Amino acid sequence: MILQPHLDDRLDTLPDYPFARLAKLLGGAPASDTIVMSIGEPQHAPPALVAETVAANAHLWGKYPPANGPADFRQAVADWAARRYGLPAGLIDPERSILPVAGTREALYLIAQAVCGDRGGKRPLVLLPNPFYQVYAGAAVMAGAEPVFVPGQDGSVSQPDFSALPAEALERTALAYLCSPANPQGTVADAALLERSVKAARRYGFVLAADECYSEIWDKAPPPGVLGTCAALGEGLANVLVFNSLSKRSNVPGLRSGFVAGDETVIRAFSRLRSYGGAAMPLPVAAAAAALWRDESHVEKTRDLYRAKLDLAEAILGRRFGFYRPAGGFFLWLDVGDGEAAAIRLWREANIRVLPGAYLAAEDSEDGNPGGRFIRVALVHDLATTEIALRRIVAVLGG
Repeated sequence: MILQPHLDDRLDTLPDYPFARLAKLLGGAPASDTIVMSIGEPQHAPPALVAETVAANAHLWGKYPPANGPADFRQAVADWAARRYGLPAGLIDPERSILPVAGTREALYLIAQAVCGDRGGKRPLVLLPNPFYQVYAGAAVMAGAEPVFVPGQDGSVSQPDFSALPAEALERTALAYLCSPANPQGTVADAALLERSVKAARRYGFVLAADECYSEIWDKAPPPGVLGTCAALGEGLANVLVFNSLSKRSNVPGLRSGFVAGDETVIRAFSRLRSYGGAAMPLPVAAAAAALWRDESHVEKTRDLYRAKLDLAEAILGRRFGFYRPAGGFFLWLDVGDGEAAAIRLWREANIRVLPGAYLAAEDSEDGNPGGRFIRVALVHDLATTEIALRRIVAVLGG
């Protein structure tokens, strides 16, 4: 008799990943002429310096990369952060406060394994915004923690305020994920909310994981960040980790290059964990990444492209579907009444693939699923393709 392997029961509590759910909902693979707006995969051309730098460092493919990355990469990230947020000298130590990661999904998942010990003999809590990036929930569950879905202060298009939760919940909290600009809504946490969040993490002894992967795609003004908040508070980087990557900023999702920066004690523990299971960044990739963090000209051009697409969306959609210009990121969060039904219609009638908002949110006992009425539309294509898609959305869904 062949005994079947025992699988972790926690896996049964996780829903299918959003794109697997979408595939089941729509059926069939996208055709070659499908306009895929379900995934945040930038279709802009990557900067030429990527291929040039990788080629110039091709001799390094034959070396195992160090887990903490080359010093030049860490210095490039530290210099960028100092410029971006006006940080004082010495706030970030590139030797002790920065780790390279293979994109941020891996790191956002693994950090829960490093910090979710029991809290006073009780099962730890992990705080998540609702709607949210689904990796947060998977990380919490598989770390043995209890996910707590925290709604926005003013509904599904706003940021949560973790500091307003009851003290008994915060005392059990081991980790809190805050995404700004938010995926999927594009809302930005203001400086006051960031300050309250950092202070709560320090008062109650949990780690604030600031997912800032969309920080460089903004419309009117650069969003504040947690590193700037720490600088303003003047108490170092205690209890804070910032996650960022080049995927959106530099149009290189396939490069799989990001970083984690923050509390030296947590970084040290995280580095030890990743030495067992984390993916080290190949040295030619690290060289290209360092070059990208040092260059802002390509980022400015990218922002201009997204602004042009937001202009187009505003002109075509008008007041339909609760349209608003997101402060950051490149997603539209459209109220279509029933996100799944709208996704099916757009697939069948317009050959457009979008993501139902319910797949990016969790059921609330009082208000149901806060994403249920919405679809997420990724404005990742060129202007001409974006215009075609938006006009088809209006033609099919009306509004």
